[in-house]
Amino acid sequence: MRKLLAAALCLATTLTAGCGATVEPASGKAGSEAVTLTNCGKKVTYDKVPERVVTNDVGITELMFALGLEDRMAGFAMPDDKGDLDAVPWKDGYDKVKWLSKDQLTKENALDARADLVFAGWNYGFREDGDFTPASLKKLGIPSYILTESCHNGREGGARGIMPPLDALYTDLTNLGKLFGVEQRAARLITDFKQQVAAVHAKAPEGAERPDVFVYDSGQDQPFTTGRYAAAEQIISKAGGVNVMHDLADSWTTVGWETVVKRDPDTIVICDYGDVDAAQKKKFLLSHGPLRDVSAVKNKRIYVLDYVDLVESPRNPSAVARLGAYLRKVADEK
Repeated sequence: MRKLLAAALCLATTLTAGCGATVEPASGKAGSEAVTLTNCGKKVTYDKVPERVVTNDVGITELMFALGLEDRMAGFAMPDDKGDLDAVPWKDGYDKVKWLSKDQLTKENALDARADLVFAGWNYGFREDGDFTPASLKKLGIPSYILTESCHNGREGGARGIMPPLDALYTDLTNLGKLFGVEQRAARLITDFKQQVAAVHAKAPEGAERPDVFVYDSGQDQPFTTGRYAAAEQIISKAGGVNVMHDLADSWTTVGWETVVKRDPDTIVICDYGDVDAAQKKKFLLSHGPLRDVSAVKNKRIYVLDYVDLVESPRNPSAVARLGAYLRKVADEK
């Protein structure tokens, strides 16, 4: 597996309590009473504190680890193309919790793990085709929690996102803190994350100096990129840039190359994961004919962030800091 960006380790100094340290135990109230949360705009009641949570994908799994909830987990599913998991602040969680599948979660995974909660998201495990949805799990007696970044927003085509992405992160931490009785831990994380982001934003370029940024996930015929409801949106804006696809009322979606060319980004951020690595993606972008006059390509301003940096996860604040340092250099060159 490829190595994660070494800078991700800077989180370790501020999140040591998420690296196997003891956090407050679930409160007696949380253990004996039902808890009602608002998830994707709907009230959902959980009759008890889950003890065998199954998660899908790296960002969702690390939300549990960041809250010190490894003991409440029965396993996780994710592909093995998401970087070197030995190099993250939550290595102890990965060592402790069972890796159930190197694909997306299935009903069989959940049943075999005797899951009493599935924490996943739309297109992060949950599939609209009905094979694996909160409704299908409910029929099996298994409750669900949906990642807020992935909530459907009622727009055409299954568009996702109902609030600013960092608000989605803070919402999920707050909800998980309430459900598992670790509200203080959740509040400390949120406060720390907000402080990290604010410190970067205070140094960010302003006005016309803010670089325009295009996120390239994948795709050669058409690029897969990020709209205003994906975590990348605020990672870019708080770092001092402008997402050139801000007008897309979706999280992750496909656009045309002609749109990218017209919007002429100063910088391209590559989302690093999958069978096509960052070096291959960069080579494609620099050689793709339609992009030859785009500022980012002409000036070879291409920056790499890991997949988990760009989806909702506790690594988002670190991603803001790293991208912020890069964009300040771009602004100085403009």
